[in-house]
Amino acid sequence: MKKHTRREFGATALSVIAASVLPAPVVRAADKKYDPGASDTEIKLGQTVPHSGPGSLYGVLGRVGEAYFQMLNDKGGINGRKVKFLTMDDAYSAPKCVEATRRLVEQEEVLALYGSLGTAPQTAVHKYLNSKGVPQLLLNTGASKWNDPKTYKWTMAGLPLYPTEARILAKHVVSVKPNARIGILYQNDDFGRDFLGPFKKVLTDAGGKAQVIMEQTYDLTDPTVDSQLINLSKSGADVFYNITTGKATSQSIRKVAELGWKPLQLLSAGSTGRSILSAAGLENAKDIVAIRYNKEVGVPRYEKDADVAAFEELRKKYLPNIDPDNTIAFAGYGQAATMGEILRRCGDDLTRANVLKHATTLAGFHSPYFLDGINYSYTPDDYTPMKTLYVSIFNGKDWDLAGEPMTE
Repeated sequence: MKKHTRREFGATALSVIAASVLPAPVVRAADKKYDPGASDTEIKLGQTVPHSGPGSLYGVLGRVGEAYFQMLNDKGGINGRKVKFLTMDDAYSAPKCVEATRRLVEQEEVLALYGSLGTAPQTAVHKYLNSKGVPQLLLNTGASKWNDPKTYKWTMAGLPLYPTEARILAKHVVSVKPNARIGILYQNDDFGRDFLGPFKKVLTDAGGKAQVIMEQTYDLTDPTVDSQLINLSKSGADVFYNITTGKATSQSIRKVAELGWKPLQLLSAGSTGRSILSAAGLENAKDIVAIRYNKEVGVPRYEKDADVAAFEELRKKYLPNIDPDNTIAFAGYGQAATMGEILRRCGDDLTRANVLKHATTLAGFHSPYFLDGINYSYTPDDYTPMKTLYVSIFNGKDWDLAGEPMTE
């Protein structure tokens, strides 16, 4: 097993870092409360992401987490405690995710897990972590199943929920192409299917003039998605909804261009990272429509943004081998900062229950990764990560926001 060792709206990323390293208030020893993974000197966190295999480009999430907490530790830690962060390789495999997660909980005895990736792998450890009462926070998946605080109170998504995203994109299609003929390529698992029902329901509710005329699926183990794209291009579809991840996204965008097919392209938000689009060819991604809630790195629009500047400072010092335009890395930075804020709010009550309490009361907190106007919306009764999103269009270099953010 491979093992790799905020701000309130309107503030700056650096203010969160500063707040995170403030010494804890003077308290009596009896006021301190600890669960496994926490002590007077240390907080231990875990994560599973694919450092290898078909989803390996997401391994940078773990490397950025390591760098972020090392930076905090160099500044004194969180409330005087150093963070030990363990990011484990699950290769986007459910069995490997189970093995790595059990090791983190039973051998390493982490206080909580955060930022783990993938609907299928995280589903495999969903019941286990809830039975153990271990927080499973800020998941890099937007599956609707994570919003179930009554049954699975220890699990919370970190991305916009897929149904929220799908409904907003469907409304956009109805508004700009009311008689659309839509072809869909989706990942053949819970991730892919979670978009379909909500998307189709909006079309039906709008009167059904815009219709899905073909669906194609792919598996993560498929070497290419060329045949699926050829079928879709011949279907007569004038809208292409691309519900893919990683290399399949890059391949599909490039293949659409090679085929000379020119549909209105919709792309799932989790696959709009700069590295994915660059692999497809930025010119091939021009005019793609997607939900946006985050800033970009490596583009002129945000080069003077305080949060982007703080990330760039971290990258140069701790992660010089990561490209400055790696938006997946920037996403990892935003989640690490958010997890740091949760721990900061916990003070000296570092129990798993208190970690969950502060995670579920983050409504109004603005991650350094987020666009202005976007904040977390978590409450103890509703684990929807965010309800306000932008529709945006890729201009070949950057994303242009289409009007004001939309709230579901």
